[in-house]
Amino acid sequence: MGNLGHELESIVTVRAIRATVFRHFTDSRRVAAWWGAGSRVDPRPGGEVYIRYPNGVEAAGAVVELEEPERIVFTYGYASGLPFGPGASLVTVALAAHAEGTALTLRHAFADAAARDQHVQGWRYQLAVLANVAAREQHAGVEAIADRFLAVWSETDDAARRAGLAAIAVADLSFRDEWAATGGIDALAAHIGAAQQHMPGVRLEREGPVRHCQGTALVDWVVRGRDGAVSRRGTNVLELAPDGRIAGVVGLWAQ
Repeated sequence: MGNLGHELESIVTVRAIRATVFRHFTDSRRVAAWWGAGSRVDPRPGGEVYIRYPNGVEAAGAVVELEEPERIVFTYGYASGLPFGPGASLVTVALAAHAEGTALTLRHAFADAAARDQHVQGWRYQLAVLANVAAREQHAGVEAIADRFLAVWSETDDAARRAGLAAIAVADLSFRDEWAATGGIDALAAHIGAAQQHMPGVRLEREGPVRHCQGTALVDWVVRGRDGAVSRRGTNVLELAPDGRIAGVVGLWAQ
């Protein structure tokens, strides 16, 4: 490999824990999920890296360094030889724990500036795909979590309500809607109890699938009265912690 004096750097925050993100560089099934069907990796120093993009372009290289779950280094280049051949550039990926999940820093070193500049937007796009794929895996249970959160609003026992929230949310869970601005599970549990006094016998039910992107989920819901009729609708915006629990909720009532 020649002098690689031209480098691009890209930094993204992935809403998933480091172990999950790392697997998306070392497990062939997960590599293919964000780089393209048929892509694969042999996760050991000297092991093959093969990438087949959805448009059919092929790239190849080899693993140089591997330190789970913090770092992977591999060579990279194109089967066609353009703009450079297999293994002719060097990619270094560093993963650091972050309050929102994982801080991913990618550095790609090239022999010339033109090749570097050609890859800036490509990596911007590809790392966004990775962030989405990793977050979807990390938060695969979001629909069940959302349903359990809605069910808590029908729980009349205070201790059970608190326990239900503690099972699905972080301790300092924030909640905001037209009538609340609470911080912490205890405060939200008390608010739900007060809401039940004003709306006895109602229940919240999810309406349609949960929409999720990189740790933020939209949950549409309806309010049903004792007779089962829908009285109101709304949407919860869930912010998810790296481990999949709920970190914050904003409730938006439909007008």
